[in-house]
Amino acid sequence: MGNIVAIVGRPNVGKSTFFNRLIGERQAIIDDTSGVTRDRQYGTSDWNGKTFTVIDTGGFVQSSDDIFESAIRSQVQIAIQEAAVIIFMVDVLTGVTDLDEEVAQMLRQTEKPVFLLVNKVDNHTRMLEANEFWSLGFEGTFFVSSLTGSGTGDLLDAVAEHIENVEPLESEIPKFAIVGQPNVGKSSLTNALLGEERNIVTEIAGTTRDSIHTVYKKFGKEFLLIDTAGIRKKAKVHENLEFYSVMRAIKAIEDADVCILMIDAQTGMEAQDMSIFRLAQRRKKGILLLVNKWDLVEDKETNTARDFEKTIREKIAPFNDVPIIFVSTLEKQRIFQAVEAALEVYENRQRRIKTSELNDKILPEIERTPPPSHRGHFIKIKYVTQLPTPYPAFVFFCNHPKHVKDNYRQFLENRLREHFKFTGTPIVVFFRQK
Repeated sequence: MGNIVAIVGRPNVGKSTFFNRLIGERQAIIDDTSGVTRDRQYGTSDWNGKTFTVIDTGGFVQSSDDIFESAIRSQVQIAIQEAAVIIFMVDVLTGVTDLDEEVAQMLRQTEKPVFLLVNKVDNHTRMLEANEFWSLGFEGTFFVSSLTGSGTGDLLDAVAEHIENVEPLESEIPKFAIVGQPNVGKSSLTNALLGEERNIVTEIAGTTRDSIHTVYKKFGKEFLLIDTAGIRKKAKVHENLEFYSVMRAIKAIEDADVCILMIDAQTGMEAQDMSIFRLAQRRKKGILLLVNKWDLVEDKETNTARDFEKTIREKIAPFNDVPIIFVSTLEKQRIFQAVEAALEVYENRQRRIKTSELNDKILPEIERTPPPSHRGHFIKIKYVTQLPTPYPAFVFFCNHPKHVKDNYRQFLENRLREHFKFTGTPIVVFFRQK
């Protein structure tokens, strides 16, 4: 099931605090880019050499009592289906509640590893009170304090044992995932691409991955479409659940080279779209934005496609060097253009620049605009080279790597984009001492 760890439990037991502790300090290390908004719903954690995606289901429940109990139940069901490890969080201050009992009963029926996390255990008295939670019957029961972090290390050791570092799906041809919110038109796009001529489609059942990858081969173009919404109907029940669609998106993004993010022209780029965009960016995947249903937008005079595009680019900055294409999946408008753009993004992500060429183009830029000095230290950048990573990453060798400011890193990234074609792909810039 890959590497999703889901945190479930009642509201206010401290899921978000715990989530932030898992993601928090580590986020900065993993991203190597600052300014990525902390996502309150999901993020990446590294522990004992294992990398996993942590999902805080708490970010998805609107609390009104009657909705929230059923929402929690359905989240637990989805977590049982989709996650690799489930962390069930309870609160020592309230003791075992009826809802805790109910969730425990659901979780006891799964084969998957479930860890019971008793939170807010930060003194001796509470430690004694926490013992009543053994009655829920989970062998892996941990007493922690999210606020101080005590006990979280032991829990993470246990979680990491159940995480397999999934090797990315090997394939010679580009892998595309169509992602986006429910009802944005992902299935119509899939159908428009694959058409009724199912004979040109060979289905490869990725049994281990619980998903079906479809090879597209037409007009001399070839790529792999990853488990898109239209192909697996089993989960109709959950379609409307934001939480479920996020889990599916995370899995699709993991496997893809390029993410085709569809947004609805009528609603524009919403918070959930931004989350998916940032997740793909953090995972260093190629990204292409498709604006669907543009034909349904009313006032095209005042709100032109150009204005709409400008608004999107402002939202996704600083990484806004991505293709934005207006399509209509129903009218099949510009679908082929979208495919070509995705293939181009794939090429850009694979692009390797010779060291000599890099230095010829970038060193003069650095001479014209040298990095600002830091407390009287003059920063000298000697040369730059590209790393052999699956996405574009560059190392600038200099005398004070720690003192190069983020805005200068951004400046260098922009120069790289200007001289070489990296549209649609995140770029990583490192500074190292020679």
